Amino acid sequence: MSRSHPPTPTPSRVLDCRGLRLELAGEPVIMGIVNVTPDSFYDGGRHATTEAAMRHAARLIEEGAGLLDIGGQPTRPGAHVEISEAEEISRVVPVIAALAGKTTVPLSVDTYRPAVARAALEAGVHVVNDIHGFQREPELARLAAQYGAAAIVMHYDLRFAAEPGDVIERQLAFFRRSLAIAAEAGLPAERIVIDPGIGFHKTQQQNLELIARVGELRVLGLPVLLAASRKSVVAHVLGGLPPEERLEGTLAMAALAAWQSVEFLRVHDVRANLRAARMAAALRQTLP
Repeated sequence: MSRSHPPTPTPSRVLDCRGLRLELAGEPVIMGIVNVTPDSFYDGGRHATTEAAMRHAARLIEEGAGLLDIGGQPTRPGAHVEISEAEEISRVVPVIAALAGKTTVPLSVDTYRPAVARAALEAGVHVVNDIHGFQREPELARLAAQYGAAAIVMHYDLRFAAEPGDVIERQLAFFRRSLAIAAEAGLPAERIVIDPGIGFHKTQQQNLELIARVGELRVLGLPVLLAASRKSVVAHVLGGLPPEERLEGTLAMAALAAWQSVEFLRVHDVRANLRAARMAAALRQTLP
């Protein structure tokens, strides 16, 4: 695949999230992270109650978040303790139900469990964010189709680090399988966003190359989301920094993604990432 920097932006379009419309044009939409968990790698415990999560969500919206991602089960690599479906539902549904009545910002649920997704959709969530890209639980695609929701499908392949081949071509093959599952479930491609899954069963070199080339995934004609905020990919470059010291590295990735016309950034620090992405997008737009 030829590499062009930056890639030609696609025409403006809209992502329909159960009737809420996200305009995708110019600069990335910033997805703010709301972890309703006691053990998230960066902000674990700080937003673990409904009240704390609501305050955090309000701050992210004030800072410019165009989408909120609400999760109750840690999905980072190495998070081996899996809570019950009932516990996950008890964490995310009260937050979703409260926010759905107070904001017009679309809400996403970060889950790989159909029962949790169904409860979240009943509570008013607009987007299903599945780290397994429908390939573990095709039922998630059927639920998104049934409720008219949008969906984020992440690349997740346990063999990715060990097997050879071009990282972009291998991811495109994965996403085509996810799209086939979605089509069979009745979920149109127009409501799907793809995520390269930075940090999930990938080597450091693969992570860096995927970030540097993330815009090439847009060849599928779908919006792309980059979720690399404060992840270990930054620490490996900058001398093992802890999560709380990885903001500058995160902003560099945000700017590079915006330069490549990536449509979504999933981040902890909304205001800073929005400013970095907006500046890079403005520079890109001056090019002929």
